[in-house]
Amino acid sequence: MKVLVLGAGAVGGYFGGRLAAAGVDTTFVVRPGRLAQLERDGLVVQSPRGDLRTPVRAIQTSELGDGYDVVLLTCKSYDLESAMEAIAPAMTGQCVVVPMLNGMSHFDALDQRFGADHVAGGLCAIMTTIKPDGTIVHLSPLHRIVVGARAGGANAAVCKAFVDVLTTSNVDAVYSEHIEQELWAKLVFLSSAAALTCLFRASVAELRSAPGGPEAVESILQCNMQVAEREGFPLKASAVAFCKSQLMQPTDVTTSTLRDIENGNAIESDHIVGFMLNLARKHNLDTSVLSIAYTHLKAYENRRAQRSVPRITPAA
Repeated sequence: MKVLVLGAGAVGGYFGGRLAAAGVDTTFVVRPGRLAQLERDGLVVQSPRGDLRTPVRAIQTSELGDGYDVVLLTCKSYDLESAMEAIAPAMTGQCVVVPMLNGMSHFDALDQRFGADHVAGGLCAIMTTIKPDGTIVHLSPLHRIVVGARAGGANAAVCKAFVDVLTTSNVDAVYSEHIEQELWAKLVFLSSAAALTCLFRASVAELRSAPGGPEAVESILQCNMQVAEREGFPLKASAVAFCKSQLMQPTDVTTSTLRDIENGNAIESDHIVGFMLNLARKHNLDTSVLSIAYTHLKAYENRRAQRSVPRITPAA
């Protein structure tokens, strides 16, 4: 199997690095600065699942051709248009793109550009970050990927083969016969967690200990679960239990969206929270708290666009 990974950041670099270290034919498409790092140091990962430093094949977009079986797409939603343009030369023959983006709305754009038969369903569960020197830091033992063919199942064989190579590369990978259900379950949790932690600028434990905190958690979580149900994907009991264990107990859960806000970075407000808010309004659900959370995120984006967002600098 020949795998193309767009970028070598915290997520794509981690999973692509595992593939490359295991001998899978893996190519990274990167920007010039990252290319220089990879050529000098190789791809470096610090992880409780085993550190690695491995030479990798890295190219720039202008060098990209065809002949790939899978494109692992790990960009942010706000970079989707440029990402699709970048991988287009590789999307020939039976090549399948496996997106790791959060949410659901990216599928419409990918289907329109490449055809639904060439777009699989995928999600990952991992906590990683990347240092200025390019070292990828894996923050917990969790490194899980779920892949599945979407309605019609035209790319099921490629998806299953990709899961096999991930598994042999020391990644916890699963093929799902119901990938849409998995995607909705993750979106309900992520949208709820991002809306709550960003609105209150706090961990779940901190916001739940504040007056009105538990009621806000209940409002957003119930709204998002009802959206999934109305869209035909009610959460399974295990997914509901997970959401409640993370959001309705005093946990230290935060989100990457909150960390992005604290560092003055771009965020995926429309893709994660706005998407759910629009569906909730379509189904005439109670959006009182979710809509405030979305307004909060958009106000941050407006302020950031004017370059007036203060960055939080950790104490020395």
